[in-house]
Amino acid sequence: MTSDKKPIRCVVYTRKSSEEGLEQEFNSLDAQREAGEAYIHSQKHEGWMLLPNRYDDGGISGGTMDRPGLQQLLADVKANRVDVVVVYKVDRLSRSLGDFAQIIDLFDKHSVSFVSVTQQFSTTSSMGRLTLNILLSFAQFEREVTGERIRDKIALSKKKGMWMGGYVPLGYDVASRKLIPNEAETELVRRIFNRFIRLGSTTLLCKELNDDGFRTKRRRGRDGRVSGGYPFNKTTLYKILNNRIYLGEIRHKDKWYPGEHQAIIDQDLWDKAHGIMAKDKTQRAADGRRQTAAPLKGLLYGPDGKAMTPTHTKRGDKRYRYYVTHTANKRGHEECPIRMVRAGDLEGIVFDQIKTVFRNPAMIVSTWKVATTMDDSITEEEVREGLQSIEAVWDHLYHKEQARLLQLFIEKIRVEPEGVHIDMRTNGINSLVLDLKAAARETKEMSA
Repeated sequence: MTSDKKPIRCVVYTRKSSEEGLEQEFNSLDAQREAGEAYIHSQKHEGWMLLPNRYDDGGISGGTMDRPGLQQLLADVKANRVDVVVVYKVDRLSRSLGDFAQIIDLFDKHSVSFVSVTQQFSTTSSMGRLTLNILLSFAQFEREVTGERIRDKIALSKKKGMWMGGYVPLGYDVASRKLIPNEAETELVRRIFNRFIRLGSTTLLCKELNDDGFRTKRRRGRDGRVSGGYPFNKTTLYKILNNRIYLGEIRHKDKWYPGEHQAIIDQDLWDKAHGIMAKDKTQRAADGRRQTAAPLKGLLYGPDGKAMTPTHTKRGDKRYRYYVTHTANKRGHEECPIRMVRAGDLEGIVFDQIKTVFRNPAMIVSTWKVATTMDDSITEEEVREGLQSIEAVWDHLYHKEQARLLQLFIEKIRVEPEGVHIDMRTNGINSLVLDLKAAARETKEMSA
């Protein structure tokens, strides 16, 4: 006589996790599966039938739903391919009370029962549901307590100056859980600080580093993937310039503590770099409040030889910037043929002329000849490359950075009715070209 009972399709779900490197469960996946299969076979008289499907998650925390085995199980439940889910312990399915409630709701929606082998209950009964909630609450409590212990241990270790993992910064490698200086990268970090102090511009420094072939630190993750090795940008440089790890310190939250590792730079170098950044920050804040950046300030002179000063007017929500002559300010606009000039128009003219000068063959030769009086080894090609590198980044500079370079390049800008005349400061151009040349040669020596 054949049974009219419909077979009850059963599957086993297994999970083994480690949290912050501490294993919370000592049963292997195979052991969990054997226990689950044995339980299903013991219910064969009830029509239980083991399906061949495997749903295993090894090395994944129960605090997340992002588990391949679990997601496949839930997909099969939604497709009505499963009647009973068997686990070794309730926390194998989830350690989060909220996540578990969602899973059980899904099981109920598709008439799927949930069974724990070692805790001997089923969600088909009200007592089983009560037991389930109690056990899951204890599982979540255990997880939270374990997390607190781990966080306390990390905090105490960092306060002692120990390296507790994370992205290894440029300049260091990790050996025996300690930061060890990387000689080649250490030189690059020091160069970044020194060149920033000299140039006063992360934009110019980015251009210099990338042109010389330097790239960000390459890192290999636990999954074997390699990241980094990209061209430098201003964000990357600011992170390096603000990282107190290079002073031999370790950070925990918002505080820094003396570290066990060797410092790469000294306090004097750090203070110089941050002195420049503090000035730039103050200047940018002032520019933001006024919205009247004036990179030509101090260089402009009217037809009568008097200085021109920046000013602005406001119409509605818009501000309009101008440069006005001293004579017009003091005696009235009718006393000066130039009176007031739109700042954007005048700055555009000056910037275009500057970039034209950098490309002018006669200027290149002239600069080279003067530069040889200070360094007879410099070549005409090095001068050309130096001037072209400045031109390439000019439009990406902050107003403050442009103003700093203009003070270096220009002696005076004369605004007259017939046009704008610029008196260049050749020595300033030579100084910057020689700096760029020295940096390029230093790079070649480091590479060699």
